[in-house]
Amino acid sequence: MKISEVIQKSRKIVIKIGSNTLAKEDGTQNTEFMQNFARQCSNLIKQGKQIVLVSSGAQVAGVSTTKEWARKKDVHYRQALCSIGQVELMHQWRKAFAMENLHIGQLLLTKDDFENEHRSLNIRNTLFTLVDEGVVPIINENDSVSFDEIKIGDNDNLSALTAILWSADLLILFTDENGIYTDNPKTNKDAKLIEVVESIPELRKSIKIGETNAFGTGGIETKIQAAEKTTVYGIPMILANGRVENSLEDLTKDSAKGTLFLGE
Repeated sequence: MKISEVIQKSRKIVIKIGSNTLAKEDGTQNTEFMQNFARQCSNLIKQGKQIVLVSSGAQVAGVSTTKEWARKKDVHYRQALCSIGQVELMHQWRKAFAMENLHIGQLLLTKDDFENEHRSLNIRNTLFTLVDEGVVPIINENDSVSFDEIKIGDNDNLSALTAILWSADLLILFTDENGIYTDNPKTNKDAKLIEVVESIPELRKSIKIGETNAFGTGGIETKIQAAEKTTVYGIPMILANGRVENSLEDLTKDSAKGTLFLGE
């Protein structure tokens, strides 16, 4: 099955944008990307799709706002930086979607929210209400208050949990690579893109998993974990390169590369 066919048959789509996709080379926010991406989401919504966005980038936005904190490693400064950055992140998303005459809503979540039955039901009801009213929910982990015991740790798994909770038809993860390769394409020019994954256990046997990247908290491992979570529920997942100018639209036309994890 082609990626375009999966997107076409999917109505409820969760899309995750990684920090590396949202960051420029100097580590500051890429607002031009955000505006272009909002336009692409708007076009899908006009086609009858419902979109939930999981957006990383609070720390990136914090660095853009408070540059003198960029090198501070103390956990309290990092959490404070996310607090500052989350405001800026949502401000830029609000401006981007406003250009498309769309409102956004914010949900900041922790692992506790998904493990508590009452809270998870409230999240689900809020998501349904927002999308039914044409509002784009934007979700991020609540990094300013999260600590190890209540931290999901990365937005790949957060987006998978969101897709399951919302009963989504599809999860799309945008990163800074075209998909899953047999090896790290940045260090091995012979690494080959794996376009379709039908068995994740077989995939794990056939690839090398590298380290996390510069701005993100995830890596290939967390993306595979996300696919493991969603495919069990029959929700396919697409991993693709968000740095391509019209990444979302290109996937709908099969003019962009990606890895498709098929649901069981």
